[in-house]
Amino acid sequence: MVIINRVNEIRKKVREWKSKGLRVGFVPTMGYLHEGHESLIKKASEENDKVVVSIFVNPIQFGPKEDLSAYPRDLERDSAICERAGADVIFHPKNDEMYENDFSTFVDMTGLTKELCGKSRPIHFRGVCTVVNKLFNIVCPDRAYFGQKDAQQLAIIKKMVRDLSFDVEIIGCPIVREEDGLAKSSRNAYLSNEEREVATILNKSLMKARKLIEGGERSSKLIINSIIQTINSEPMARVDYVNVVDSLSIEPVENIESSVLIAIAVYIGKTRLIDNFTYEL
Repeated sequence: MVIINRVNEIRKKVREWKSKGLRVGFVPTMGYLHEGHESLIKKASEENDKVVVSIFVNPIQFGPKEDLSAYPRDLERDSAICERAGADVIFHPKNDEMYENDFSTFVDMTGLTKELCGKSRPIHFRGVCTVVNKLFNIVCPDRAYFGQKDAQQLAIIKKMVRDLSFDVEIIGCPIVREEDGLAKSSRNAYLSNEEREVATILNKSLMKARKLIEGGERSSKLIINSIIQTINSEPMARVDYVNVVDSLSIEPVENIESSVLIAIAVYIGKTRLIDNFTYEL
């Protein structure tokens, strides 16, 4: 496995592969990898001849008061995970390789970005769409792999690929969880031991909501209230949002009549965590 920092070098490498008829899988990440990322890389390795993993903490998807400078980074550790999981190349560009000083072109989307994280983090998905657009143009993968934990992001990427006619297949992969149910996340590293124990409240609230739906409850309001009540039982937890939305449109629904996404964002201390599940009727 090799690490490439330059756009022209990764393009040259991918062109070499494709000239031999090899299929390329791509896993875009911001690094500080965990078992969730590892599962994406393994799946990409199983389904493709070559795998590129990008590690780039994208500055334009962070708001002015968000955790860009504090976001965890450990390239040596990430490299070991990538190699173990079957990656062939890590693309690890610096900021100035991705964004010139006079960079002024962005990819924006309406509709899917207005609820959930789009409402809480207004510039976030413009930054995500822009960097993923750039990475797709640089790597030119046949398939790209994203985790379901970022369910809204996955829906947005799928729509961007369709709307802008990218020749890439988007593969969504299941959430990977700790033994106690907490969704794997790079931001879990921010949690103190006490906060880590409290953080299980996210999954507990969603499990309770799932049981309500499986028991016949169809009112989104009652399901949302149940989740909020469970989360508020932990003094260290603070709700950012809880919503029940259509799985495809990400529009809020009053009653569950088709496939829905139940999504939450919760602050545990100063750390913002997200989780979700999809329910198919």
